[in-house]
Amino acid sequence: MKAILTKAPGGPEVLTIGEWEKPVPGPNEILVKVAATALNRADTLQRRGMYPPPPGASPILGLEMAGTVVGKGPGAERWAMGDRVCALLSGGGYAEYVVLHEGLALPVPDGLDMEAAAAIPEVFLTAFQALYWLAGLQKGETVLIHAGASGVGTAAIQLARKIGAEVFATASAAKHATCLNLGASVAIDYKTVDFKEVILEKTKGKGVDVVLDFVAASYLQRNLDCLAIDGRMVMLALMGGAKVDNLNLLPILRKRLRIQGSTLRARSVAYKLQLVQEFADVCWDDFAAKQLKPVIDLVCDWKEVVQAHERMEANLNQGKIVLKVS
Repeated sequence: MKAILTKAPGGPEVLTIGEWEKPVPGPNEILVKVAATALNRADTLQRRGMYPPPPGASPILGLEMAGTVVGKGPGAERWAMGDRVCALLSGGGYAEYVVLHEGLALPVPDGLDMEAAAAIPEVFLTAFQALYWLAGLQKGETVLIHAGASGVGTAAIQLARKIGAEVFATASAAKHATCLNLGASVAIDYKTVDFKEVILEKTKGKGVDVVLDFVAASYLQRNLDCLAIDGRMVMLALMGGAKVDNLNLLPILRKRLRIQGSTLRARSVAYKLQLVQEFADVCWDDFAAKQLKPVIDLVCDWKEVVQAHERMEANLNQGKIVLKVS
């Protein structure tokens, strides 16, 4: 089969379409012919040699896809040949074919094409895990979502609004409309104002109940300062660095804060199966009803993968960048 391969660790220019062995489905696995896949920040890190796939995962980039079931391994009975599915992957999405546990696949929602379906699994499952499972966000609470116009950010805004929380989002000024249209009550330009001051002003000094963070070091003190009593923060990435020189830990004790980091890719299959099932039960009908939607920045042919990675690394995208596998 054809797949997008990495010649050596490096910039987007190392990506090229080449030949790779077609996978064979094992027990309880399905073989899917990929119609579309989507970019994630993890792909850019793996391309640079900074985020190796977990043991047993495909070394090919790509953490989500949509396509058609074309093969089944022993014991795989959930799906019929020809079914349209989308799924979270541990790797391998940038290819013509991929294998996965049948329980990780979800039916392509009615009214969505393959490109839109490919933009759902990674970001919505990541946001669902962070807000619903880890942070325990509740109706009537407040949440600060950093990188609000990113793929996970756009999913998180929608999921927070679904549960009845008030959303504050950070994004560059050009991306504020995206955040507000999805349901954020306030969009904060992190380039020109201090988000902590805005949060404390808007909440009358109370702070927010939950922070969803991708930036880490450079935001950590301000995140702690603008959390409310019994606040929770979930950290999903380290875009602003991993080390802090000076940090005041007093807010953690004084406000009884809970701070948790998480990645989804390396979780066990059993964990992912439970997550996918609960997400489907709670949210899947909302996609067909247009109450939840993947936000698409760009759809392009996978031959343009270099330009797609360049766009993501320049932080130009608002929502998901999707690759059509032709």
